[in-house]
Amino acid sequence: MIGRMLVTVLVLAAVAAPPAVAEAEVGAAEVRAAEVGAAARAGTAGAVSAARAETSVVEAGTAGTAAAPVRCNPGRGTTSIGESWAQRRLSLPEVWELTKGAGVTVAVVDSGVDSRHPQLRRTRSIDLTATGARDCLGHGTAVAGIIAAAEMKGVPFTGVAPQAKLLSIKQTSDGTGDVARLALAIVRAAELGADVINVSVEARDQADLRNAVTYALAMDAVVVAAAGNVQKEDGTPGPAYPAAYEGVLSVGAAGPDGARADSSNAVTPVSVLAPGKGVTSTWAGRAYREDLEGTSFAAPYVAGVVALVRARHPELDNVRVRRRVELTANGGAGAGTGAGMVNPLLAVSAILPSEQVALAPRQAAPLPGNAVRPAPPEDSRAISISLWVALGSLAVGVLVTVAGIAVPMGRRRGWRPGSVENQT
Repeated sequence: MIGRMLVTVLVLAAVAAPPAVAEAEVGAAEVRAAEVGAAARAGTAGAVSAARAETSVVEAGTAGTAAAPVRCNPGRGTTSIGESWAQRRLSLPEVWELTKGAGVTVAVVDSGVDSRHPQLRRTRSIDLTATGARDCLGHGTAVAGIIAAAEMKGVPFTGVAPQAKLLSIKQTSDGTGDVARLALAIVRAAELGADVINVSVEARDQADLRNAVTYALAMDAVVVAAAGNVQKEDGTPGPAYPAAYEGVLSVGAAGPDGARADSSNAVTPVSVLAPGKGVTSTWAGRAYREDLEGTSFAAPYVAGVVALVRARHPELDNVRVRRRVELTANGGAGAGTGAGMVNPLLAVSAILPSEQVALAPRQAAPLPGNAVRPAPPEDSRAISISLWVALGSLAVGVLVTVAGIAVPMGRRRGWRPGSVENQT
């Protein structure tokens, strides 16, 4: 299935070296990745130096190795597409009124990206496979398109965060891969400052991969990974990595009805669901596909939403961004559904009380003691004088009023006293 890329440990057969040397290289890579993870967990500055040294070694080896012959056959796409049901379901045009992801960098750790596609021309590419930056599977190009395909007049498909920047870290060229290289690709993405790292790859748990994720989280990147469909040796479903690691935003696939797709792994701990059935996206060869399926194509929807959140809320660290995406999802029911279908509009615009408390501004420093002048002491003498003046004024007013009544009456009587006549 296109949406499923099983990463297995190879012995670097593509490199012309004896088996013992190849095994030593893999072991050394694991040791170096383990050192990076240990340093990241300790919070030391050595983590950055270790990551730089390790990625420099890999890129130097890649540059000095002749590109191995690769059959480049991503399959045929189409140039005629309709509006994606996923785009309607997620109400993206409403979200774009608030943010389109500008200023955020999303790393696509995958099979490369066809940057010749007119909607993916803002992609920066790094190749760790010594096969060139081109995408010979189409997988990475599809993942990148879901995340950040630019708006284009007359094309009814656009990425979730169309103004985000894409960073392609090519870690496979044939659908399989080296877990050590996958780990180094994650480290490289974090070292280059990716705000979001999308890993639409399934692998088994290994120390170097676990350490690489630890390092990326320590660098404040949000790691989004596909829940996948990893099978154990006995044929029963098992958890997929790096999706199952703590701190990773794990994504399951859903169909148009919002329910978990049967192909989506229910054993891997799932954070949220996203469209992963009948998905439309860009394809290698400047084309499109409308029949993509799997958690590989659900994860980039969530990576795009994370890019929107990070653009809208740059003050949030990766833990609170992941928590916001989970708390604003539509609600899940049953194994493998997590918090339910991701809700981009709520993820970007919701007011979370606990988040507001956590982000409350610091209280202003108290004013110095001499900043406010104290009130003057009470002047009792002045108050007493004022009181007597007020009483005197009142008395004078009463006398004037009485005089105003009595004097006219006296004049009318000639100032004679009045008499009382007895009437019988």
